[in-house]
Amino acid sequence: MDPIPPIRPEDGPQAPLPVGSTDLEQAILSKLDDDKAQDIVLIDLRGKSPMSDAMIVASGRSHRHVGALADHLQRLFKELGLGKIKVEGLPHCDWVLLDAGDVIVHLFRPEVRAFYNIEKIWSVDSGHRGAARAS
Repeated sequence: MDPIPPIRPEDGPQAPLPVGSTDLEQAILSKLDDDKAQDIVLIDLRGKSPMSDAMIVASGRSHRHVGALADHLQRLFKELGLGKIKVEGLPHCDWVLLDAGDVIVHLFRPEVRAFYNIEKIWSVDSGHRGAARAS
């Protein structure tokens, strides 16, 4: 992926960056990839929801893997100066939600992710599911 060029004041007004272009989004995606998260999906929420600009959904292989992914992201957010972020679901690690303001991260065990199917809410075709059946 090409690096994002810096925005200079003389360039005039800028269009919003494409999803996946912010430093925070890139840092989260990189950390999840480094930690072997599975089926990582980035969803652009700009114009769809006032709660956040982007949502990242990923799966861990087990309770322990989901917990480790969440822990590593919390450390990343602290390193980036985001302080204490909102976290839900850590005791069970079936579904952990991390709210970093501009980006919300959902971490699932695969069977829990398939059950809730939150990508469908935002009309995203996820690579970890087969093609939809014709009705």
